[in-house]
Amino acid sequence: LEKLMEYFFSLENNEDFENADVFSENCLPYFEISLDNDYSGITEQILAGAAVLFIDGFEKALVIDSRTYPQRETSEPEKDKTLRGSKDGFVETLVFNTALIRRRIRSSSLCCEHISVGSESKTDISLCYINGRADEKLLENIRKKLKNADVNSLTMNQESVAEILIKNKWYNPLPKFKYTERPDTAAAQILEGDVVILVDNSPSAMILPVSVFDVMEDANDYYLPPITGTYLRLSRFLISFVIVYLTPVWLMMMNSPEYVPDCLSFILLEDEPDIPIIVQLLIMELAIDGLKLAALNTPDMLTTAFSLLGAIILGDFAVQSGWFIPQAMLYMAVVAIGNYSQPSYEMGYALKFFRIILLIMIQFFSGFGFAAGTLTIFLILVMNRTPDGRSYLYPLIPLDVRELKRKLIRQKLM
Repeated sequence: LEKLMEYFFSLENNEDFENADVFSENCLPYFEISLDNDYSGITEQILAGAAVLFIDGFEKALVIDSRTYPQRETSEPEKDKTLRGSKDGFVETLVFNTALIRRRIRSSSLCCEHISVGSESKTDISLCYINGRADEKLLENIRKKLKNADVNSLTMNQESVAEILIKNKWYNPLPKFKYTERPDTAAAQILEGDVVILVDNSPSAMILPVSVFDVMEDANDYYLPPITGTYLRLSRFLISFVIVYLTPVWLMMMNSPEYVPDCLSFILLEDEPDIPIIVQLLIMELAIDGLKLAALNTPDMLTTAFSLLGAIILGDFAVQSGWFIPQAMLYMAVVAIGNYSQPSYEMGYALKFFRIILLIMIQFFSGFGFAAGTLTIFLILVMNRTPDGRSYLYPLIPLDVRELKRKLIRQKLM
C-alpha cells in the first residue's frame, strides 16, 4: 500500500482520468483490483481485510486486494501420508489451496469459482472443476444450494457445507463426500471430471460425486507400480469385509457350537465366560473409541507411552480379572487394527455400525439374524445415492464391467 501511495503522489495533475475503469487500467500498478459501486459489497470487502480507494467524481470504488494471511507450512498431512509422491498439503488459507491445485493443472479450462456463504460470516468457498468435463447439472445444483443457503455462518466448516448440499438422513453413516488434504489427490479427481469444494479456514478438500469405490481409494495405490497398487486396493476391500464379519461370525459360532466344523474346533471356548460374549464385544467396541478420544487429548510426548499402557497393562488385567476372554480381545484387536486401513474416517465408522448391527441381530436371532443383518447392510448400500443421483455401488450396481475393472485394478496411466 505504501508503494501504491508513492505512485499516486507521482501522478501529474494535468493527467485526464475519465472514470474508474480508465484509472484502474492506466494508473494502478497492481493486478488484484476490482471495481464496485454497491455499498454492501464494499463494506463486506473492507471487513474481509481488503483496501478500498474512493476518488471524488468516480461512480465506482476501487477494491485493492492486498491481503496477506498468517499460515502454517504446507507440510505433508498427518492422515494422508504416502511412501512416495509430493509432501505438501492444504492449509487453512483458501487462496494458497487454489494455488496448489493451479500449480498442478496449468490449463485454461480449470475454473475456481468463488461463492460467499453465511449472512454474517461471509465464508469464502471455491468450486474447482474442469470446464466441459464436470457434470453441469451437478455444478448448477451445488451453486444453487450454496447461494440460497439460509445460514448465519458455517459454524462446523466443511460439515456445515455438507449438510447444506445434502439433506442426509441422520441414521445413514455412509460418507457422501471424499475428504483429502493432498493437493495431488484433489487435482487428480478434478482431471477425472469430479468437483472439488475448498472452504476457507479448512485444510481439506471435499470431492464429489463419489461412490463406495472412490471413498476407499488411497494415494498410495497410484504412487506404486500397477501390480502393487492393485494388491493394496484389493487388500483394502478384503480387510473391510473381514472387519465387518469377523466378530459377528465368531459370535454366531460361539452361540451355536454344534455347527462348527472339526477343522475350526480350536476356536471353541473350553469354559463358559462369566460375562456374555456379546456384552464383551460391545464393551470393547466402546472402549476402542474411548482410547481414540483419550489419545486425541493426550500430549504428543505421552501418546506412545499411553498407547503401550492401554494395550499391554489394561488388556492383561482385563483378561486376568475375568472381564474379557483372550479370544474376544484377539478378534477385537484385529478389527481395531484393520479399521485403520480405511483412508476415510467416515467409512471406518460406517463399517463399525454395520458390525454392531450384525452382532445384535445374531445375538437375538442367530443364523436368521446374520442373514437379515447382511440383507439390511446390502439394502443400505444399494438404496444410497451419490450427489449426482447415481447408485452408491456404481459401477457394480448397475453393472459397468469396464468401469468396475478400472476401480478394482490399478491400470497404467500412460
